[in-house]
Amino acid sequence: MNIKKIIYPGLFILILSASLRTSGQDKNGSQFEFEETNYDFGDIQQGEKAEHIFSFKNTGNQPLIISNIVTTCGCTAPTWPKDPVPPGEKGEIKIVFNSSGKVGKQNKIITIFSNSINNKERITVKANIIPGY
Repeated sequence: MNIKKIIYPGLFILILSASLRTSGQDKNGSQFEFEETNYDFGDIQQGEKAEHIFSFKNTGNQPLIISNIVTTCGCTAPTWPKDPVPPGEKGEIKIVFNSSGKVGKQNKIITIFSNSINNKERITVKANIIPGY
């Protein structure tokens, strides 16, 4: 009896089974789908406050709950939905960037912590700050 004829089919079934279990898990939970994940304010005057809204949809099958949002700078203030976003529904994250005390190119990373499949997502805003006179 050829051992390869027994092992290879068994291995194939084991790998296929694990693959099917993993793909099924990916579909169970909440999930972000952003319209955009990066936004460029362009040139803004030093001291100006600029804001942008990042729209998203929960494409998962469980309510999406944002637990916290962390920014790389105190100059970037986020607001987000405090209530769960049901499957198929949309939500918004508002970012306000305060350019006071900043000069030149700025790139701010915003990290979103949630119960989504990925647990955290990142969005970014950037700007070029023109010094005041």
